[in-house]
Amino acid sequence: MNGARQTLTDRIIRAAVPLIFLAVLLVFGAMEPGYLSAGNLTNIVKQAAFIGIAAVGMVFVLLTAGIDLSVGSVMYLAPLLAGFFMRETGLGVFPGLLVAILAGMAMGAINGFFIVRLKIIPFIVTLSTLFFFRGAGTFMTSSRQFDFSRDMLDFGLTSLAGIPLPIIVLAIVAAAAHVVLTRTTFGRQVYAVGADAEAARKAGINVGSVRFRVYVISSACAALAGFVLISQIGRLDQAFGEGREFDVIAAAVLGGASLFGGIGTVWSAIVGATLIQAVKTGLVFSGINLYLQPMLQGLVIFVAVLLDTLRSGRLAERMRRTIRAAGEPGPGRK
Repeated sequence: MNGARQTLTDRIIRAAVPLIFLAVLLVFGAMEPGYLSAGNLTNIVKQAAFIGIAAVGMVFVLLTAGIDLSVGSVMYLAPLLAGFFMRETGLGVFPGLLVAILAGMAMGAINGFFIVRLKIIPFIVTLSTLFFFRGAGTFMTSSRQFDFSRDMLDFGLTSLAGIPLPIIVLAIVAAAAHVVLTRTTFGRQVYAVGADAEAARKAGINVGSVRFRVYVISSACAALAGFVLISQIGRLDQAFGEGREFDVIAAAVLGGASLFGGIGTVWSAIVGATLIQAVKTGLVFSGINLYLQPMLQGLVIFVAVLLDTLRSGRLAERMRRTIRAAGEPGPGRK
């Protein structure tokens, strides 16, 4: 009986996010029928795309039990560097996109260097670079708005077969990341490091190299996310990307990635990002007080952490039972 109850509890916890997603759609749909229109649902996914792209990169970091607080500032600085490059050289959007991704990779390498080589904890390193990267961008622009060329907007408003570009980019990034995590040696190493770094080291895995690369991937995805969003609005100001690191982390965790490492998939980040955007859009549709919206969004983040804690607790409990079953008899047994 207890086993059946525990199994049911595990299933409810695993299905919590889809159930919450369904509830959000039904509640906001009942409050405002236009919320469930095909156009609005497509718009939700489109608006969630840039957070989803960055969350895919964050999943790599979380799988190693790390954290990257600098993604919002990378979203700001990397496209800004690309914008200056495009303005000075007269080159188009695609060279600029390449520069943004390379700049993001360089910023991720900075994080990785301090974390892996200098052994500084990821929270401190990425909190510091959060301020450093944003400060560098503010210095370059003197806090003034940076306007991109019309080519940038044309790029951002592109659709293929009726599918908006941000959704296409998100799908490509997610598919590529899924292949890396599930079909490559590096992907298996990422999970191994997150599950038990010391055991991974004893198995011959270069733990430092794995950790360094996941921060490079995270920042590259953040840079791409920022570039995709800017291509839709055509400008960048000093507040761009500010606080987005919390949306990105919440999206990854809400979808199923664990803050404690070793658990999560790329698709979990997509689900989490879309759910958060669905809530934000629903709050606007329903006309809920503007000042209450941040509180409700904070509730979503709390739910994400709560679900992660419950998942991790259940996993730890199952592991203890497995160890006891495979080991010596417990107290009172002969």
